[in-house]
Amino acid sequence: MQDEKIRIFVKKMSAKSIADYIQQRRALFWYSSPDKTDISLSFLTEMVLNYGTLDDVRELFVVAGVNKIAKVFRESTQKSKRDNYFPIVKNFYTLYFDKYAPRDTK
Repeated sequence: MQDEKIRIFVKKMSAKSIADYIQQRRALFWYSSPDKTDISLSFLTEMVLNYGTLDDVRELFVVAGVNKIAKVFRESTQKSKRDNYFPIVKNFYTLYFDKYAPRDTK
């Protein structure tokens, strides 16, 4: 029964686009124009991981894919010494992605 609920949830979420996802979470983007939905995936990832709820993060993983979000996160945190992630958020998601979205070993 639980697996069926999860499959239904994932199927519903797969139909959503990133623009729809942003529109439903306007509170995370309070400082930008309400009709602006063409933000970068890097910025979206940063805002959701820093300020979003656990449900926001889960839905982001469904909409964009956990491997893609992990790649964006790693690129933004490893390119330079400066990034905009809170230290506790950066530590948590570094450990999370290392376990659940391992890097390519090629």
